[in-house]
Amino acid sequence: MYKTPTCGCCTAWVDHMRGAGFEAQVNELPDLRSIRSTQGVPEALASCHTALIGGYVLEGHVPAADVRKLLTEHPEAVGLVVPGMPLGSPGMETPDGQREPYETLLILKGGGTRVFARHA
Repeated sequence: MYKTPTCGCCTAWVDHMRGAGFEAQVNELPDLRSIRSTQGVPEALASCHTALIGGYVLEGHVPAADVRKLLTEHPEAVGLVVPGMPLGSPGMETPDGQREPYETLLILKGGGTRVFARHA
């Protein structure tokens, strides 16, 4: 997983993934644009952290359940992204439990996307 040194929500996302049984190595970089570019993540879908797993890229606050589904279904794709930083997504929990609905998108090889999962 790649993150910038000052990002706290990224650390919370790693805790979510570890709590779900995934192993995670954290790498800090001052800027993630080169990682995203190398991995085929369009800049318009950029979030605050980028992770690599099983030949796929994960961008942003992707839930562990979606990662499991991705690894089970093994679609022809670049990976998954949760655009922005929706409240209530893994790592973006709030003390009052506020949640925003959001979608996890599958990044297709040509750079397009399609909805992979919806979260209320």
